[in-house]
Amino acid sequence: MEVFTVLWREMIFFRRRIWRITSSAIISPVLYLIAFGWGLGKNVTVEGSSYMHFIIPGIVALSTMNTGFNAVSIRITVSRLHEKSFEYYLTSPVRMPLMALGHILSGALRGMYAAALIILVSFLFGIKISINAYFVLICFLNSFLFAAFGYAAALSVDSHYDMSRFNTYILTPMSFLCGTFFSLDNLPAAVRTLINILPLSHASASLRGIALKGEFSYISILVLASYSLLIYGIGVYMSCREMK
Repeated sequence: MEVFTVLWREMIFFRRRIWRITSSAIISPVLYLIAFGWGLGKNVTVEGSSYMHFIIPGIVALSTMNTGFNAVSIRITVSRLHEKSFEYYLTSPVRMPLMALGHILSGALRGMYAAALIILVSFLFGIKISINAYFVLICFLNSFLFAAFGYAAALSVDSHYDMSRFNTYILTPMSFLCGTFFSLDNLPAAVRTLINILPLSHASASLRGIALKGEFSYISILVLASYSLLIYGIGVYMSCREMK
């Protein structure tokens, strides 16, 4: 019940700002489609598919990452450091694992909403990809993972400006290196091995495999689930530490 209490509050916040959230979630993907899709997609083939079809799953993975992270990290940072309202959660009878789960699930659902918008826009662009239950599961795991990361990150900073470090040193490098916009096959083996450790690589590869070939690796699901549980545990620990 505690999870739904926190989740309901965040859903009210989402409903009140749905048009602003929708517009901000859709602008970057549309720009990516125009710049990379129309600009390069007509004459470029990657892994046997047009670049437009190749890039859509990567944009879905990228957007679920950014949306999940920002939806939680900004909310927690503002309520914790500026509004000073986060302490009410900490002193309430809500158990820390459930409180953290409520916030993280709200970010994961925001990430899923962003993914749905991107797929809708791609259909409007005339780009149709295959979607099944595993596609939805991977989107959710990726959203949950980075929402959990946003939660833990927001509890580790002392000012709002410190949050930019996570974008600069973690999210931005993953955005460009994890196979979102290009195939990893041409990279040196050592570099490719390092990049494949990162969760976004597994999300991008799995979504692309499902969308274009109808196949994916269960290992990627295991990797994403393991990252999710690990970072969720860190977030719960940070919540307990915040109480002291």
